[in-house]
Amino acid sequence: MPEKDKVPSPEEVDRIVEMAWEDRTPFEAIKAQFSLSEQQVILIMRTEMKPTSFRMWRKRVQGRATKHVKLTESQDTRFKSNMQRQISMNKVSKRSIK
Repeated sequence: MPEKDKVPSPEEVDRIVEMAWEDRTPFEAIKAQFSLSEQQVILIMRTEMKPTSFRMWRKRVQGRATKHVKLTESQDTRFKSNMQRQISMNKVSKRSIK
């Protein structure tokens, strides 16, 4: 969905909600894939979820370091194998097999 004013399809909305619900998926990843700001994602979540579920999500996400790349970079000290596939723009890159 590269165009600014394009309305997301139902499949894209489902994926946006799924990505927003995940704790480790930052808003920047959603912006890169769907060209939606954090405020637009919040609006989609508000319209797609029940009020109680939305409030629970907002409470969990508000101020969470993992939802913002700037806050996560210095804290992410998890081990990552060189053999692990790289994920770029939600497309799995193939490593060269020798």
